[in-house]
Amino acid sequence: MADFRTHMTVSTICGGLYAFAGYKSGVPWETCTIAGGLCSVSGMLPDLDSDSGIPLREAVAFSSAIIPMLMVERLQRIGCSHELMVLITGVVYFFIRFGVAELFRRYTVHRGMWHSIPAAITCGSIAFLVCSSEDMKLRLFKTFAVVIGFMSHLILDEIWSIDFKRGQYQFKSSFGTAVKFWGKERVPNLVAYGLMIFFVVLVYHDEGMMQKFGYENPNVPHTATQLFQSLWNDQTGSNVDR
Repeated sequence: MADFRTHMTVSTICGGLYAFAGYKSGVPWETCTIAGGLCSVSGMLPDLDSDSGIPLREAVAFSSAIIPMLMVERLQRIGCSHELMVLITGVVYFFIRFGVAELFRRYTVHRGMWHSIPAAITCGSIAFLVCSSEDMKLRLFKTFAVVIGFMSHLILDEIWSIDFKRGQYQFKSSFGTAVKFWGKERVPNLVAYGLMIFFVVLVYHDEGMMQKFGYENPNVPHTATQLFQSLWNDQTGSNVDR
């Protein structure tokens, strides 16, 4: 399989080309720069299922640092105070840095279902939810950057699973274990598709997505104040019924 340096080189090149294409299409250079960086870093994400070594360490370090920063605008839009944003992003950092890393170490195997199309969709959905912008096109531009970076890793793994010797192609046993829709084990498949469906549903009900296609649900809270008010009304209403 391709090594860490090769994966990073390819995902960085993809990120540079993606950013350049976006800039030429009229996307602001700031967004292009962020998207290019996200694509580059996302080339490490499939290796979160590595047991140890550089891929896991770097992937967790970058993810724990970048995701909280990307969440700032989202937290501002839902009405969080500065102190609350600091608290939330700090919790997210430590959760990713230690909690997520430990979960992957314990419950995943390399080239398992985290090397798959559903995992790529899951990461893209998380990126969409984390990145917040009034302009849906810019938001989707950054989302696709993560998916492209993730897919560059999977495709490169498949390419490295093919040997060309003496004018013939030979497929290694690892061929087909990266770009796939399901694996051999039932439970990992269910977990992978469960996570994908969960985050896709969250994307579907996202405020920006609903506004984009004109079917915003007025009953869904979109700010911290609305959420707390909704919970409070539900609680007081249940007490009155009693």
